[in-house]
Amino acid sequence: MVTVDIGSHDLADNRNNMQKRDAVRGPRSRVLVLVDESNVGSSVRTAGRGLDWIKLREFLGGPNTGRELIEMVVYAGLPPAMPIWQEERDKKNKFMQWLRSNGFMVVTKDGSPAEEGRYKANVDVMMAIDALELSVEMNPDVVILVTGDTDFAYLAFKLRRRGIRVEVASVSQNLGNILRSAANEVIDLAPLFRTFEMIQEPTPARAMPPRQNQQQHQRRRRPRFGPAKARSV
Repeated sequence: MVTVDIGSHDLADNRNNMQKRDAVRGPRSRVLVLVDESNVGSSVRTAGRGLDWIKLREFLGGPNTGRELIEMVVYAGLPPAMPIWQEERDKKNKFMQWLRSNGFMVVTKDGSPAEEGRYKANVDVMMAIDALELSVEMNPDVVILVTGDTDFAYLAFKLRRRGIRVEVASVSQNLGNILRSAANEVIDLAPLFRTFEMIQEPTPARAMPPRQNQQQHQRRRRPRFGPAKARSV
């Protein structure tokens, strides 16, 4: 098992390394990429960046890698189909449509309400089943699992037993040892994330000093008691 640390200035070198490793096994390797959208999205937001899906696809299976990308499948949970979640659900569906229109294969699952106004939509089982089925139907040489979730360790073992090379793409420092050891190779995405655009956080409103706030509050209340009396000269 090899861990690849990909700095922003070394992306081309590491693509060349991929080409050299694949050349040993024969002509262009056929690659299937499966993405746990929630997991990778959380990792890139933690880094203070927005996820550039096109860059991610080009890095993992683009022409410069010397590989042939079969499909990049994105697994995503949707907010529950309930009025309280409708606005967020519409926004997520719009994003899913953007992915589809840009050539990604998208698989979604409706979420269900959880505690504290959250929702859960675990796509792990769907992703694991698809990985096994697609490995038979599409016959890839390499499967790249874009996730840091250790629940996918057994899936990696199952794919390797079929003679498929398994690579895990995630933030290496957050990757559990179980998943790390289950894969043939780990691709550290942290340096790639640093090439993505920073997320612009909204500037918080400045709190008004207590006395000034009280004066403004009094001025707002004054009309309730009628106009102020004219001052005599």
